[in-house]
Amino acid sequence: NYLLIPGVSSERRKYIPFGFISPEIMASNLVNISQSAEPYHFGILSSTMHMAWMRYTAGRLKSDYRYSIGLVYNNFPWPINATDKQKAKVEQAAQAVLAARAQFPDSTLADLYDPLTMPAQLTKAHAALDKAVDTCYRSQPFTNELNRMQFLFALYEELTAEDEGLIKDT
Repeated sequence: NYLLIPGVSSERRKYIPFGFISPEIMASNLVNISQSAEPYHFGILSSTMHMAWMRYTAGRLKSDYRYSIGLVYNNFPWPINATDKQKAKVEQAAQAVLAARAQFPDSTLADLYDPLTMPAQLTKAHAALDKAVDTCYRSQPFTNELNRMQFLFALYEELTAEDEGLIKDT
């Protein structure tokens, strides 16, 4: 299965509705796909942590977010010190998000992620996922989006400084 990454998503949503599609489905030019994604990757991308990064780095199409692989995905600072146990918790929580969605087979992702009508089961599953993802970054809870962004940009600087050191050494 491929991870489906919407190219544009409503600014009203708390979470971009990422998903999985099977290889026999032809993806349109309105989405991006990742061939090697696992539930862990889906979980990280579906988290409040990634949504905070996306809101600060994505472009806009009118008022909606335009998800750029180059700007948002490729520059996102993934957790670097997550343990196998923490990753397993993210995978379990990601599967719970997918299971919560599956409880509503007649609803579209647009319906499920409408902030006014998002089902309680899905909201609860995302809250558990957020907690699992946050602990992959640090043990201290994040208090708000600004706190998340300060942490993520510091991590980004650390990661890119390491890359610059590798480039300068060659």
